[in-house]
Amino acid sequence: MSKEVSIKKIQRLLELLKMEKDEDIALFNRQILQVSLHQRTQAGTTWYPLELKETGYGLGEQPFVVLEKNQEKTERHQFQAGKIVNFFSNMPAVENPHVKGIINYVHKNTVKVFLYDNDHPDWIDMGKIGLDLLFDDRSYREMEKAVKDVLEAEKGRLADWRDMFKGEKGIDFARINKPYFINLLNDSQNEAINKIVAAEDIAVVHGPPGTGKTTTIVEAIQILVQEGGRLLATAPSNTAVDLLTLKLSQKGLNVIRIGNISRIDPALVDLTLEKRLYNSNEAKEIKRMKRQADDYRKMASKYKRKFGPAEREQRKMLYKEARDLRNQVQIIESYLVNKILEEADVVTATLVGSNNRYLQGKRFKTVVIDEAAQALEPATWIPISKADEKIVLAGDPFQLPPTVKSIKAAKQGLEKTLIEQCLERFPKEVSLLDTQYRMNETIMGFSNQYFYDNALKADHSVRYQKLHLLDGEHAALEFIDTAGCGFDEKQNPKTLSLYNPEEYGVLWRHLDKLISVITEENSPSIGIISPYREQVLYIKEQVTDFFDYAGHIDMDINTIDSFQGQERDIIYISLVRSNEKGEIGFLKDYRRMNVAMTRARKKLVVIGDSATLGKDPFYEAFLEYCEKQEAYKSAWEFMY
Repeated sequence: MSKEVSIKKIQRLLELLKMEKDEDIALFNRQILQVSLHQRTQAGTTWYPLELKETGYGLGEQPFVVLEKNQEKTERHQFQAGKIVNFFSNMPAVENPHVKGIINYVHKNTVKVFLYDNDHPDWIDMGKIGLDLLFDDRSYREMEKAVKDVLEAEKGRLADWRDMFKGEKGIDFARINKPYFINLLNDSQNEAINKIVAAEDIAVVHGPPGTGKTTTIVEAIQILVQEGGRLLATAPSNTAVDLLTLKLSQKGLNVIRIGNISRIDPALVDLTLEKRLYNSNEAKEIKRMKRQADDYRKMASKYKRKFGPAEREQRKMLYKEARDLRNQVQIIESYLVNKILEEADVVTATLVGSNNRYLQGKRFKTVVIDEAAQALEPATWIPISKADEKIVLAGDPFQLPPTVKSIKAAKQGLEKTLIEQCLERFPKEVSLLDTQYRMNETIMGFSNQYFYDNALKADHSVRYQKLHLLDGEHAALEFIDTAGCGFDEKQNPKTLSLYNPEEYGVLWRHLDKLISVITEENSPSIGIISPYREQVLYIKEQVTDFFDYAGHIDMDINTIDSFQGQERDIIYISLVRSNEKGEIGFLKDYRRMNVAMTRARKKLVVIGDSATLGKDPFYEAFLEYCEKQEAYKSAWEFMY
């Protein structure tokens, strides 16, 4: 029965993934494909014409091109590292004028692209060349394959994972004779580590904001490595993977970072597979062989189309020599890659990147997925399918959810992550990290009450921390109410995003009082957050001059998503919405608001219209909490 239940759920997951893919393709087609070359160029989705600056071959003899756009200034565009592109020729009567590739880097008007072909196209030197952005279906292909593998698994570990996550099969924990205890960690963190070690199938760590989730996971990984067995550590984003990689490396573990090197933190380049290959003893010989193969190709390409049998034979021989050298290089590189990966303690990659060509067919004793609450379930199955013994999921379902473009697919369950399902299926087996080290307890209080059933506590080191800049401004929490001020929201007709200039005015007057007493010696970090990008852009435009005379102040202005994983001494949140209908749009995404409210260490200031917000139960509860904390203020206090 367990198998039948789980198979039906996986079949449904496959249907939802198709819904999401179809919506993503339709959106791409509307924005890019169904317009002319000139329109695409104007929109920044095509670069044309381009000048060829360099050609060569990278790891695995993959050909690359370096192209330059001949324009004096850098224009806005959508090209970035990791994007899939169409390298094309616009010359008439050219055979096969399209080659797919992937962007390695973009710098001003220059772009480097690795081509998905064995060699450079014949038309590469003819001129009239360009790049189109293409719909990148790689992640969908990887997710579809992973989900189908789960669906078709008859036995083995993958079938077990499916029935545990989806059916009625339970999870088991072994007895630890001598539990681990790390002095620097609290009781809930140590308990989580021991549960990870004891898990025979699945371990789940629920880490609310500021509770040291990644620190706990890194300590657990170190213990699992000491007990034997290679690990795969993953996360949905390159940023999260880089953080894991850095912390694991600082523990002295042999970590190999897999991924597009241009999307990896430059500080971690020495830990990448490419750099390890470059530093190998065989690197010089590989480079010599590549250079020789390139020389043979160039010599062969000098022969024109009309030549005699001897020249034809010579060209054929030169191409053969180039191919033979290329094959030898691939054999040596393949051996070295396998050797480097086999000797690693931990391999790190994004979820989709965990099926990188160098990891295909590779198995790991344990697979760890950090930030699992931001991961689409189909993507989560990619690394899970590589685990032999144990799966560890860590995250917080009450923070940022995964991005789902299809509203229909989201409503029907695609937005629900595997870690959320575990919290429902195995609530008693989940390890909750219950001590946070970031926020004053008043700042923590509302999220603790609304999302975490008051299970969290603030560590004594942060419990009562406050700013001490102005008399009467020590309060850790303030809600500034703009109700009755006539500060109606406005909409940018081009982007359709909302902004509220008058609300910003209140925010600035409040902040200006703090800034007036900030010096280089007592300078707190400041974050200004809004759920609406248009408000962020508006605020940035208004404060441009501020940075000219107050450069010593660490201040960042951005959307909620950009602040995920970050923290500041002071956080301002501009909620923007103010209208007679009481419409609050995606402010109803309470998890995003939880992220915003929990970025502050010492002071949180929220500015909004209670008349608009108060009709929603979440914001009604927040307003009541602010009143109990005597944190309520009226915007009229800041009108002058």
